Amino acid sequence: MPPTSSSTTNLSTNRSSRIKVFDLEFASDHYYIKRPRVVEQIQFDNRTFYAKFERIEEPLSPLLLSQHLHKQYTIAVPLVEDGKTHYLVLEYKGNEALQFAHLARHLFHTMQIETFYIYRGREPEKVQVFIPVSSMPLKEAESMLNVISEKLAMRLPKRWKTLPSTKLPDAYNIVTLPYAHIE
Repeated sequence: MPPTSSSTTNLSTNRSSRIKVFDLEFASDHYYIKRPRVVEQIQFDNRTFYAKFERIEEPLSPLLLSQHLHKQYTIAVPLVEDGKTHYLVLEYKGNEALQFAHLARHLFHTMQIETFYIYRGREPEKVQVFIPVSSMPLKEAESMLNVISEKLAMRLPKRWKTLPSTKLPDAYNIVTLPYAHIE
């Protein structure tokens, strides 16, 4: 049976709908849960998106966070709040996950980005990099992510996506919660 204590999983929630997972903290009064089927068709910028993540209008519970870590559910949280974000995210999926993490660390050092967190995703070949920012407007965040992505692309084939993005609807500007910290 999965543990429910926030101290054993390094997870917590509080009354103001703040979600803390490892070193990350998200403000949210809702979350998203992945379903095996399409749950919503979204028309956005002359495109149609087929969402498999269903929006749940309640705060996450410590039990659900624990179930996510034990891969019983896949949970995501929104990255954009009132047109601003608190994290820049790179999600890598490929065979060189550890090389990507190492290259990201080196790049951030050269760009003088001192605070960032690297986590393992649901599968071993998935790496998530979170760069905390102070309530950054979406366009500015996307611009900074483009610079980072271009520099990474000089060294590795592009097998990552960046979030948040102005090219995606809010229901796609979400990030799955990480599963483990990468040292």
